[in-house]
Amino acid sequence: MAAPAVDPRDPGSAAPPAVGFVGLGHMGAPMAGHLVGWPGGLLVCDARAAAIAPLVAGGAVEAPSPRALAERAGLVSVMVRDDVEAREVVLGDDGLLSGAQPGTVVAIHSTIRPDTAPELARQAAPYGVAIVDAPVSGGIGGAHEGSLAVMAGGAPQPVRRITPAIERWAGLVVHVGPAGAGTRAKLARTLVQYVAYAAAGEARRLAEAAGIDLSALAEVVRQSDATLGGPAAVMLRDTAAPLSRADEWYGPLARVRDQGETDLALAVTLGRELGIELPLAEAARERLADGLGVPHD
Repeated sequence: MAAPAVDPRDPGSAAPPAVGFVGLGHMGAPMAGHLVGWPGGLLVCDARAAAIAPLVAGGAVEAPSPRALAERAGLVSVMVRDDVEAREVVLGDDGLLSGAQPGTVVAIHSTIRPDTAPELARQAAPYGVAIVDAPVSGGIGGAHEGSLAVMAGGAPQPVRRITPAIERWAGLVVHVGPAGAGTRAKLARTLVQYVAYAAAGEARRLAEAAGIDLSALAEVVRQSDATLGGPAAVMLRDTAAPLSRADEWYGPLARVRDQGETDLALAVTLGRELGIELPLAEAARERLADGLGVPHD
């Protein structure tokens, strides 16, 4: 007797749905590459034929438009340039909603505005389509390695449904809340990243003025961050509120505060002696205690 037919968009179906991927740029192409061989099949869509060709050669199927892709894929990833393109892919005349069937899950991995995902979710709801904002962290290297970190915002069931496909190219998937929460988490994460980059530039100017080999300094930073954990080491608390002295974190973080304030004061003094302005170091010295949650009495 033949097996009963199954709906690939049915959350309870045993058959894995086809996966679609829209946007095959520097990040999207390697991400989609990890989905070649997905049991339900992979459909890809991009304006550039050259971006599609390698994936098609590996077994993916080209879709001429987001609409055509959504007509066949139950799970869709979108990795386009910006908010404007993400809206067009979802809402355009030839966009995903014009072809998607009820039960489709669309995950947007691009960095979009915080209010875009909730808005798209409201517009997609009448179609029975779920929107998940699932931005990534880890860069092009992480995309190629399949080790990206993903911050997913959306209803629990759609996030669970699309997670197995995301895990093909991600090393960590964290559900951070409803639609829009993924983008808010990404903005907080990038604040850490780019402020650190700016601080690294300031440190390089100080080191260069002091006659330090910058390549050697970079090796030290890489090694020590691997040991200490970088900024994440002081972000493991579940609140940003000040700590009480009875908290188990108070002692360790107070020691970090005291050592940090001492080191930053010495760095600022050295900068003044060398004629190097260090505004980030000065701001860090002033705000370190509050940032760590152990303000001075």
